[in-house]
Amino acid sequence: MSGPGRTPGALPRALIVGSGIAGLTAALELGHCTVVTKTTLGEGSSRWAQGGLAAAIGPGDSTADHAEDTRAVSSGLTVDEIVDMVTGDAPGRIRWLQHLGTGFDLAEDGTPALGREAGHRSRRIVHAGGDATGAAVMGALVAAVRARPDIEVVENHRAVDLVRADGRIVGVTVAGPDGHVRALTAAAVVLATGGIGRVFARTTNPAEATGDGLAMALRAGAPIRDPEFVQFHPTALDGALDPLPLLTEALRGDGARLIDAAGRRYLTGQHPDAELAPRDVVARANWAAQQHGAIFLDARHLDTGPGATFTERFPTVFAACMAAGIDPRREPIPVTPAQHYHVGGIMTDGWGRAGLPGLYACGEVASIGLHGANRLASNSLVEGLVLGGRVAASIADAPSTPRLRQPGAHRIRPEIPADPPDPGAPDDATAVQHLRATMWRHGGLVRDADGLTGALDTLDGLRPTLDTGITGRNLAAVAALVLRAALAREESRGGHHRADHPTSLPGPGSHTVVQDTDVPHRPLQPFGVHERQVAS
Repeated sequence: MSGPGRTPGALPRALIVGSGIAGLTAALELGHCTVVTKTTLGEGSSRWAQGGLAAAIGPGDSTADHAEDTRAVSSGLTVDEIVDMVTGDAPGRIRWLQHLGTGFDLAEDGTPALGREAGHRSRRIVHAGGDATGAAVMGALVAAVRARPDIEVVENHRAVDLVRADGRIVGVTVAGPDGHVRALTAAAVVLATGGIGRVFARTTNPAEATGDGLAMALRAGAPIRDPEFVQFHPTALDGALDPLPLLTEALRGDGARLIDAAGRRYLTGQHPDAELAPRDVVARANWAAQQHGAIFLDARHLDTGPGATFTERFPTVFAACMAAGIDPRREPIPVTPAQHYHVGGIMTDGWGRAGLPGLYACGEVASIGLHGANRLASNSLVEGLVLGGRVAASIADAPSTPRLRQPGAHRIRPEIPADPPDPGAPDDATAVQHLRATMWRHGGLVRDADGLTGALDTLDGLRPTLDTGITGRNLAAVAALVLRAALAREESRGGHHRADHPTSLPGPGSHTVVQDTDVPHRPLQPFGVHERQVAS
């Protein structure tokens, strides 16, 4: 398939699956590539991000402090070189976005205005449009991609499975709007498909976050690391919407308080940082308080102090609240924890190389060793920017590979996975909702062996129905991945909390690695910690 600016018959440098911040960064830095997205360009979780991007660019701050804060929140399991690399590259990526035309919010002196979020010792969160950072960044990236004739965009196509040839990944099968399935090929494949939020009944993730890349990589035999670590945002707007509107952590950074129905601040006695404690601590405190009644975020005083008004500082939050009939300037906002980010993912090195030749991953779908067991607020967009660029550099520097259709060259026969779901078959909505409710109840913030085992039994019963649809098959694969890894980790650490094992094991901890060992793979370099194996 050829596109504008590409030599007819030439294979793209890469096929990038996903159009969030990581995928589009990789595309812009690499060029001569194809981007495949299941919706229109720029949809997905990245544009929903409210909190911003963490970078040590303020006076008195340093990349070393940013790295130390990242490690402190992680509950172990970070890779030191990765943490230093991402935090060290973050300021440069902010400048790159500014060069692309991202209009960050500025202080009076013309430098980026910096906010503070949980786990950060300094004000180092860069915003755009108040709490509309994701939309502003994605707007700049989408415009840049649209202006590049060497980047082809294939919209409204769902990725189905990875395609292998001669022992390497060379493409993906995709289902178009008409249900027709075809194989797209390239010299490399980059999975930048985002998170797994739709596995849970309560999530801030959009409908596209169905764990497609994770499930595809698992089926192909790539190693998956630490899938049990799921981050739940403490404050989503409580209600019947799906997804639930996110209430940015910047609200608490500016002084909003969590209270129960009696107006009591219940976090002050649980952690010295109260509402600015690490996300897993706040989320579980909210979950526990919610068992006794409704909980609220009180941000009324934010509209009475000096500086911009609530509507100017938090326009996205204000609009969501008003749409729900709540005026946050005059009444507390009802909140609930909700699944927000998947810390685990496809195991890669610092260049995004996964455990299969020709396969790369970046963004939320990847596990590079930055977050450990618990992500520091606003580190995810920066990770996507840094790793997207490094993936592009790695592919550009890779030795050339045979072209699948080069005249006169050795012809490679692609191996396309057999028996995929019928792309025209609808997913069973009842089975999907049953899965999501089960995961929220037993695979969510607080887990135990009985609940996890029961959830796996429920999933086994739903599997034949779920596997008939493309989305259902991926949701089922990801749910089983999370449940089995959570059952194997008999401790509480970071985003994984076991009520029957409430403490962390001594030492820095160990990784969980899940892999189909019957599929040929390239072993990755060890990261210096013990790894437990979990059957897939």
